[in-house]
Amino acid sequence: MLRVVLPLVLFAGVLCLALFWCWKNKAEMIKGRWKNRKKTREVASVAKLSFSGHAQGEFSGSRDLLGDEETDGKELDLPMFSFEAIATATYNFSDSNKLGQGGFGDVYRGVLPGGEKVAVKRLSRSSGQGLDEFKTELVLIAKLQHRNLVRLLGCCIQGEEKILIYEYMPNKSLDYFLFDPERQTMLDWSRRFDIIEGVARGLLYLHRDSRVRVVHRDLKASNILLDGEMNPKISDFGMARIFGGNQNADSTNRVVGTFGYMSPEYAMEGLFSVKSDVYSFGVLMLEIVSGRRNNRCGLMNINLLRHAWQLWTAGRAEEIVDPCIRGSSSMQQVLRCIQIGLLCVQDHAHERPTMSSVVIMLCSDAGVNQVPKQPTFTVEGSPSETDSLKVEHDGNGHSINTVTISIVDGR
Repeated sequence: MLRVVLPLVLFAGVLCLALFWCWKNKAEMIKGRWKNRKKTREVASVAKLSFSGHAQGEFSGSRDLLGDEETDGKELDLPMFSFEAIATATYNFSDSNKLGQGGFGDVYRGVLPGGEKVAVKRLSRSSGQGLDEFKTELVLIAKLQHRNLVRLLGCCIQGEEKILIYEYMPNKSLDYFLFDPERQTMLDWSRRFDIIEGVARGLLYLHRDSRVRVVHRDLKASNILLDGEMNPKISDFGMARIFGGNQNADSTNRVVGTFGYMSPEYAMEGLFSVKSDVYSFGVLMLEIVSGRRNNRCGLMNINLLRHAWQLWTAGRAEEIVDPCIRGSSSMQQVLRCIQIGLLCVQDHAHERPTMSSVVIMLCSDAGVNQVPKQPTFTVEGSPSETDSLKVEHDGNGHSINTVTISIVDGR
């Protein structure tokens, strides 16, 4: 009798353990799915933005795209990646896969299971400023689509991890080529002009042709990424602000940008508008023509804007042209770009052209009738191009100046 009962008891015990194990696994799977759905809802609630009425009169002022105010609208149709999938794609965020780093966090090269290469932007846990930038970039890039804007493929929000997944840019950024004595020879004039025109069209889309009017606020050579065919794509929208209705300008007591690219009214008073981006574009254009960084022009460390204006008024503008493109360029087209660049960096915002006017002037063979004035605003003794200025004001109206990093290079 014992020989019969004992095996039955053992069998029943094993069966119970097996059933319990199956139940526990299923419960954990259901719990995991619930958590994933919850995370997706959280991202969707974070990423809600109303575009009803084409943003006409909906906003009383410019704002970060994810402020505290309630918003209605359709949820973003954006793929969600698990942290495990991203860790696998980047070889567990290996240093050998790192493309760059900055105040936001680190950027890594990754390969998805299908073989597609991606750029993975991982928010640093210690970056308080980066969280707001993450939210802004998540909403903005997901909503704006243009061939000269970097494309967002998806995101990951899991616990403390906040990650953006972008299309991979194999040729890194414009500054990688433009300011390197050897690599800049790969940028002949035809390619440089295509980059100038592409960035101009991307800005025109942001300022006029997209669903909402957007001010980038951090346009610079390192934020212009280059795809496999050297087509330019504007990136890093963490500092961007959106305008609604008929609003043309706004102000902030937290000035964030990069030395040499900030317009006078923004750097000194915190005033910004689409004309702030025009100023940055003018600086970028002169850098592309000359192959030199602003504030590091020649042996005397002369400000590039001032130097370009002096040569242009003296009828010697060709002297500022990068020597490695003089033989491959149409000097008439180059001189027109220098003149347009100088018009874009005028001290007063109302004296600068709009990006629509800039695109027309770039694409026209006719001469530019406007005569630029001397740009008197310069920043002497600037730090490196990757340093950004952050100016905050205390309650008594005094400025508290600090330096922060807001750029992720080398993607």
